[in-house]
Amino acid sequence: MEELIRTWERPLLYYVRRLLDSDDEARQVLQETWLKVLLGLGRLRTPERLPAWLYGIARNTAVSHLRAKRQERALFESDGGAVDSNGDDARLNFDDAERVHYGLGRISLIHREALTLFFLQDLSLEEIASVLEVPVGTVKSRLHHAKRALKAVLDEEESSHE
Repeated sequence: MEELIRTWERPLLYYVRRLLDSDDEARQVLQETWLKVLLGLGRLRTPERLPAWLYGIARNTAVSHLRAKRQERALFESDGGAVDSNGDDARLNFDDAERVHYGLGRISLIHREALTLFFLQDLSLEEIASVLEVPVGTVKSRLHHAKRALKAVLDEEESSHE
């Protein structure tokens, strides 16, 4: 368990922190996550599913926390419906991490979550679908809209500094 925590604590904390309003809430949710992991570890039959399983537990714990705070409406904002992700994808420059983190904080939770899992946690579309409990097509749609939303926020922020 020590090795598991040592390996996954920072990535999970980063992910949970993107979903919640404060560091204290994120740490509380992470502690609850580790308890659930400890209790459920024996049920994990496929070791290669560990990342998706961990993120799924962290996400579900964070969602429960948000619901308890009556923030459910903000969590389930519309994601704009399905779109063909082969179309004109928003091009993003991820070279400036500070700007990207700023932008992530300004887009909807659904979009922030999809981008965080895909780019920053490096999960596959199938793993993200498993974590979010949605079809792969929905993940593609959310990523498409999230990239566009993030690009718009970053472009707006850049133009306000010129």
